[in-house]
Order: sequence, then C-alpha cells, then structure tokens
Amino acid sequence: MREFKSLFRHHAAAVAVVTLTGPGGPVGFTATSITSVSAEPPVLAFSVSAASSSWPALASTDTVVVNFLAGNQAGLAARFATSGIDRFAAGDWFLLPTGEPALEDTRARVRARILDRVPAGSSYILTLLALGHSYPQPAAGPLLYLDGTYHQLSETTAKAPTTGPSSMKGMT
Repeated sequence: MREFKSLFRHHAAAVAVVTLTGPGGPVGFTATSITSVSAEPPVLAFSVSAASSSWPALASTDTVVVNFLAGNQAGLAARFATSGIDRFAAGDWFLLPTGEPALEDTRARVRARILDRVPAGSSYILTLLALGHSYPQPAAGPLLYLDGTYHQLSETTAKAPTTGPSSMKGMT
C-alpha cells in the first residue's frame, strides 16, 4: 500500500473542491481525483473515502458542484482538506440559484447530478452528469498537487479554455 500511495504522490493532479448541500448546511472537500469520463453525454467522476466526513452527505444528495481551483487558491484547497473546521466560515462562497454552494473566483466550475455511487475498496467512485458549467477565471492557470504540496503553472504555460467564458442552465 505504501508503494502505491508513493506512486500517486509523484503524479501531478489538478485540484478541485467539491461542494454540496448536506442536512446541516454546506459541505465541501478537496479532491484531486476528478476525471473526465465521457464528452457525450458529459460525464465526470471522482473518488472519496468512505471514512470521509463528507461521505454521509454525498451518500444522500442528488447534485454537487465541482469547483476547479486556480493556481493562486492553495489556501482554499488546504482549508477544504482540513478536518474539524468550518470550511465555509471565510464566506468566500455563495448559493447557486439551484441551491448548491459554490466557491467564488475559481478557475471553472461544473454543476452535476450524481449518477452512481460505486464501492471501490475503502472508497466510493461517484459518476456525475454535468448539468452546467462556468468559467469565473478562465485565464487563470490550474492549481496542481504533487508530492504533498500545491503548485501552480507559470503564466506562460497556462492557457484559457478555447470555448471562453460561458455558462449553461443552472450556473452563475
């Protein structure tokens, strides 16, 4: 197990924060396992530990927001990766018109409906149907996680999405 974890510590991954509405209010956590599954229909996936404090809310909600972080948002990633704190206390979030919490000034975000929750070892893999997306900071480079630390690409390496800022139904 140690070697397997080490392998992925040396694999750079984009950082996102998944947010949702739980029974007691907003819930969120940092994720580096977001992946595109299908373009048609637009499906993405992520994994979460069954021991995560967010799992009970994820097990019962229908929709989530995947907030893709910009390179300058390492503090936000660290906050949503910290257990035992009010991750939303800083106030840098808002409710979408559809009721889900979303983070301000992220690179991009996707609102999605959960399709499946598949047990996988000590975790679950959730597949999601994208319902809408937006680009609050389209020119910002992504935040990456590698070997236990956050990194950002230089301005010369980062490129804005070719589709430019846009939104779909259900996003702000």
